[in-house]
Amino acid sequence: METGRVNPTQRLEDTGISGVKTVHYNLQEPALMTAALRRGEGELGQGGTILVSTGEYTGRSPKDKFVVDEPSVKDSIWWENNPPMDPAAFDRLHADMLAHMKGGEYFSQDLYGGADPDHRLNVRVITEQAWHNLFIRTMLRRPEASALDSFVPEYTVINCPSFNSDPERHGCRSDVVIVTSIEKKLILIAGTEYAGENKKSVFSLLNYLMPAKGIMPMHCSANHAVGNPDDVAVFFGLSGTGKTTLSADPNRTLIGDDEHGWSDNGTFNFEGGCYAKTINLSAEAEPEIHATTQKFATVIENMVYDEHTKELDFEDDSLTANMRCAYPLHYISNASESALGGTPRNIIMLTCDAFGVLPPISRLTPAQAMYHFLSGFTSKVAGTERGVTEPQPTFSTCFGAPFMPRRPEVYGALLRDRIAESGATCWLVNTGWTGGAYGTGSRMPIKATRALLTAALDGSLVQGQFRKDGNFGFEAPVSVAGVDDKLLDPRQTWADGAAYDAQAAKLVQMFSDNFAQYEQYVSDDVLAEKVMVG
Repeated sequence: METGRVNPTQRLEDTGISGVKTVHYNLQEPALMTAALRRGEGELGQGGTILVSTGEYTGRSPKDKFVVDEPSVKDSIWWENNPPMDPAAFDRLHADMLAHMKGGEYFSQDLYGGADPDHRLNVRVITEQAWHNLFIRTMLRRPEASALDSFVPEYTVINCPSFNSDPERHGCRSDVVIVTSIEKKLILIAGTEYAGENKKSVFSLLNYLMPAKGIMPMHCSANHAVGNPDDVAVFFGLSGTGKTTLSADPNRTLIGDDEHGWSDNGTFNFEGGCYAKTINLSAEAEPEIHATTQKFATVIENMVYDEHTKELDFEDDSLTANMRCAYPLHYISNASESALGGTPRNIIMLTCDAFGVLPPISRLTPAQAMYHFLSGFTSKVAGTERGVTEPQPTFSTCFGAPFMPRRPEVYGALLRDRIAESGATCWLVNTGWTGGAYGTGSRMPIKATRALLTAALDGSLVQGQFRKDGNFGFEAPVSVAGVDDKLLDPRQTWADGAAYDAQAAKLVQMFSDNFAQYEQYVSDDVLAEKVMVG
């Protein structure tokens, strides 16, 4: 049985998937909500949300991601970061998954990856669960209904949580697998119900495809000045560093909260929705994001709620600290309808410094920007990956290593060229700890971070006085209206200055040791930054 609207030449059975008992094509939100509730996949929440649990896996499984080792990609994949899968093992996995699908009920969405019509990718996502189909319909770009009649998918994603892979037979690590075949234009996901794997698999694919077109793919949020789409700011950062929160500025227009491209045309969102963390989310601090948790078809993932009233508990992280909600961009009142913007004028690199060493904001030269972009220093925040229960300092190159199929220098060179062409101002913003390391200090006040970003984006910050940081050589402001001067100099926030110096020296050495892997790939001016901190 088939339901829904689809290109008649692109039905599942015409693309190599046969024996599926029921397939639903391109169902919209009411039908997907109905199907998910009918199938017992979740519960109806306040305002018409759907409350779901992802079971054992409440975060991504980066160690279970693979790329098929095919001739056409052998020399372009960063294999140290993307474990290879033998093509024959992939074929067995694919065949076994197709056999598993026979007789089942599946949901298929035809979607765009990318808001720019010149650069978007046609993607078909086939899911075993109705709520996964709702999730990916929310998160990617939705074609006009009339476009579905002629939609031809370039890549296909198949997600079967109930299928468990076999490491010996399928050449993987566990019963969970996420694997991409560039030559077969196919992504397979199995063994996990965590919805984020769906969107991140498409993001990783775009991160491979876009550089070949001269487009810089970015793990970033973006916004622009109200009424001026050419005044764009992008916010690089790993999950938990503040991309969603800081880009959702009521005084600016939101382009998107997580994944973007930077082409000759300007900035464009890869997605059509937001996937926000909800731990400690409050109506006072983030009213618009909080309001989405009571709007129709918002996916509420892994949150504790009252059994009778369905009221959400934003403080209870007993299921996971990685509790989330997925909602369409238009649920944010100041979101851009087109999800397009001009060339970035400001580039913000968000880092969550669990050592409590870095200033809350610093201005970077172009060479320093490439140094910090390749370094990608931050902390993995609890819950975003399996096994992470407290902030863990890490170097995640390009502020998104888990999603980078190509070597970091490819993305670094693209960013360097784009900065040179645009003359963008670059900033390093620490949303981590102040007054001490994690466990001793406290999290950087969000009010102060917002004030500093406002000053950076409206141009007033660059007019102020700066001091040269003795540890890293970048410039930090001395005084900013509305922010305690003491906060701007992290050493002054520590009770023991000598303890700060020791912690800073430790971090400087970590930077220096980490950057050794990039020395042969960077220009002398960037290498000089490594010498400075080393």
